[in-house]
Amino acid sequence: MVGIAAVGGALAGARAFMDGLGPLDLTAAEHRSTIVVDRDGRLLRPFVTVDGRWRLPLDPSDVDADYLKLLYAYEDDRFRQHGGVDWRAMGRAVVQFATSGRVVSGASTLTMQVARLIEPRDERNVAAKLRQIARASELERRFSKDQILAIYLRLAPEGGNIEGIRAASYAYFGKEPRRLSHAEAALLVALPQSPELRRPDRRPDLARRARDRVLDRALAKGVLTAAEVARAKAEPVPTGRQPFPVHAPHLSEQLVAERPEERVHRTTIDARLQTSLEALASARVQSLGPKVSVAIVVVDNATGEVHAHVGGADYFATERAGSVDLARAFRSPGSALKPFIYALAFENGIAHPETVLEDRPARYGAWAPENFDQSFHGTVTARRALQNSLNVPAVELLGAVGPARLIARLKSAGAEIEMPREAAPGLAVGLGGLGIRLVDAARLYTAFARGGETIPLTWRRDEPGPETQRNRFVDPVSAWYVADILKGAPPPTNGTQGLIAFKTGTSYGYRDAWAVGFDKRWTIAVWVGRPDGAPVVGLVGRLVAAPILFDAYARIGTPPETVPQPRDTLVATSTTLPPPLRHLRRDIPKTVSAATEAALAISFPPDGARIDLGLARFGPEVAGPLALKALGGVPPLVWMVNGVPVTTADSRRTAFWQPDGAGYSQVSVIDARGSTASVRVRLD
Repeated sequence: MVGIAAVGGALAGARAFMDGLGPLDLTAAEHRSTIVVDRDGRLLRPFVTVDGRWRLPLDPSDVDADYLKLLYAYEDDRFRQHGGVDWRAMGRAVVQFATSGRVVSGASTLTMQVARLIEPRDERNVAAKLRQIARASELERRFSKDQILAIYLRLAPEGGNIEGIRAASYAYFGKEPRRLSHAEAALLVALPQSPELRRPDRRPDLARRARDRVLDRALAKGVLTAAEVARAKAEPVPTGRQPFPVHAPHLSEQLVAERPEERVHRTTIDARLQTSLEALASARVQSLGPKVSVAIVVVDNATGEVHAHVGGADYFATERAGSVDLARAFRSPGSALKPFIYALAFENGIAHPETVLEDRPARYGAWAPENFDQSFHGTVTARRALQNSLNVPAVELLGAVGPARLIARLKSAGAEIEMPREAAPGLAVGLGGLGIRLVDAARLYTAFARGGETIPLTWRRDEPGPETQRNRFVDPVSAWYVADILKGAPPPTNGTQGLIAFKTGTSYGYRDAWAVGFDKRWTIAVWVGRPDGAPVVGLVGRLVAAPILFDAYARIGTPPETVPQPRDTLVATSTTLPPPLRHLRRDIPKTVSAATEAALAISFPPDGARIDLGLARFGPEVAGPLALKALGGVPPLVWMVNGVPVTTADSRRTAFWQPDGAGYSQVSVIDARGSTASVRVRLD
């Protein structure tokens, strides 16, 4: 009876002890780093927890099997058999301590370690050990072995603010823990026993000794062979921490800001392509200047999924405003929107790819558009005019189509357009007189590969398919006409003609260079320029952005596919076209009337501007010229800088002046009526 009473008293005491512990607090186990992953689950960018720790979510199935073998061998080889407490090991440890007077082997199971990680305490006494035993039993009742193992793998301290094997594997080895060497696995097993003392980035010698003890235990228990242990011990211990991945950083920040409560953001990004294009952008800006950046967007035309989103050339470069997502910045597209003018002209029966247009001097009120090379090509077909990006034919077609109709159609197709306040759309919008984002340009260009329809772009894998939100820009035949024309555009030096359809653009004052290309499967949009909008000498779409576009296409790794031709296309020559389509009809009502002569003004450089031409760094012999541009007035125009005439090849509205040094300069222009305009600028 006394024995029964004693057992009953012990059970009652144990019950009272358990009741006194209160409910198990799993807050620490639930707190994890927010991560952004690619379409296949590969890590793009992790974020620290609110308390500044790296604690990455993972599943035990994502951990190298050899690591788990070493972990069990060193920490708890009966993990799968015991109920939270290994009483056999506990008894052995007590006997060893009693006979030797010191701790010979531990008896703390992985479940007990999880209990200590969930409820960390400084005390190391009998009461603390009893608490761990009680909590371990509770954990075993509530969770499966795999769930308990997952908590350990996520919370195990690995030195500093690194917690969990996944974070440690990235911090010390720069990779996921799916494939670890025996030496790497042994180090990660050893660190949680004394994470600060064994940190390899601070005490590599102690880290090596701890790692080797794990390897010796593995050899003694038959987990590793002697040869495997010898090879593992020969591996060096890392002596520093590696940075965590920072891929698609702009997109990652946006997605996390949109849904801050989510811990795992699954994107449509392809990590392989994303990292390759980030490297491409970083390499190309090295020759373009310290303040120039590059943005690239890659879209799957069938789904609208974005497979790469490079918001800038270097996220951490302050001189390039690296933290700004330039793929979402409004910039002038230059001639990159001309294909949409032609598409509307084809759809409305105004022109056909073989319609003859006139590329000759023309005036629209005070505005006289010129081609980029300041020459005129005379009689050309619409095909050749678009392939060579001639300005006068595009403006003529836009006059027939209507700038307001173009803008309305672009917006209805899903693009955000930025226009000057209270300004009605004019003919200048066809040559870049508006603002558009790179992501919207990419969306618009998908119409040429999708039979005239666009679909919303998506960056999340868990968003519903956008097929129900299709927007038609033009009919399928008109879309194919444009695709067929652009496939014959002259390629850059690193490209092959006929490989992809593409169009370039250069904004006013050499501020933005664009190139957008597509085939049946992909659309790639590229922007190059300075984030602050300052001009860059030589920043021309065909010379700067187009080579990046063709390199980006090569990195996709699949051959381009031709956009299929609709059955209703009219294949003809200029002479076999129906008579109304052979020439652009002059009786088509123009939607924009000529305005009164505008006042003379200098449009570039703006008054008070500070322009970096590289004079201070490279000297006037290396720095490029400054473009001078005027609006309004009556030609011929005479340019003067600091009272000295600027020698020009003609009297058009653009001149180029080569400064002789840095400093302030007064730029003036005089027209045929004697009107003048002046600005004062500083050149660096």
